[in-house]
Amino acid sequence: MAEELDARAAGARRLKDKVCIVTGAGQGIGRATARRLGQEGGKVVVADRVDASATQTVNELRGHGVEATKVLVDLATFAGAQALMSQAVEAYGRIDVLVNNVGGTIWIKPYHLYTEEEVKLELERSLYPTLWCCLAVLPIMMQQRSGSIVNLGSQSPRGLYRLPYAASKGGILALSKVLAMEYGRYGIRINTMAPGGTEISDRVTPRQFIRPGVMAEDIGKAAAEEYQREMAQDIRNQQALQRRGLPEEQAAAIAFLASDDASFITGQVINCSGGQS
Repeated sequence: MAEELDARAAGARRLKDKVCIVTGAGQGIGRATARRLGQEGGKVVVADRVDASATQTVNELRGHGVEATKVLVDLATFAGAQALMSQAVEAYGRIDVLVNNVGGTIWIKPYHLYTEEEVKLELERSLYPTLWCCLAVLPIMMQQRSGSIVNLGSQSPRGLYRLPYAASKGGILALSKVLAMEYGRYGIRINTMAPGGTEISDRVTPRQFIRPGVMAEDIGKAAAEEYQREMAQDIRNQQALQRRGLPEEQAAAIAFLASDDASFITGQVINCSGGQS
């Protein structure tokens, strides 16, 4: 399946010479998206906070003839988002596409087991990077009078055991719709791609990674495994296709929204979820 998607992308050049930022591009959906946008002709800015992961993605892209650059940055802060946009403009002179992929739940457990600090950390991981990156990129796209932002949503607002993450993704859905209404007059499109359960085989940075040298506390192996099992079963019960998606399938939906094939689409959500609803 992944090879078939790669072959399809190789025949498309919808993003030729467009400058495309992908956040969290060191693994998973982010890496697959960087690869897909590069295959479609984009110049890719690989944003991540882990040097080894970002370097691997950049080397892979360059090995396939894609113009790519690496930016190491912590997008939990506005300063980090500003630094990313500044470096992208310095390298390429403009920003045509921003894919806000950074996010992912840290803990999987019932809400009453979260601490105040854990809730804040989940919001830092899955809501603030998108808020900050949109805030930092909009003045650049406004000056250009063009741009496409694709924010990563989730099916988690319908699921179990990830309430702070689900609240973050619900917030991203809302901010995308409001921004689309506010900034359409500048030729800027903002859409959301909401993936379902996805098989990530290249995860080198664990979910429990909070920042360099800091890992989340384990809630106990037995409890964690049980909550994970219940959550996974809940997702399977909702999916018409009865399988997990591939990062390449999510990347294909993102590439469509990013491209001019979606030039009259803004403020919308594509649910790439195997029918999960």
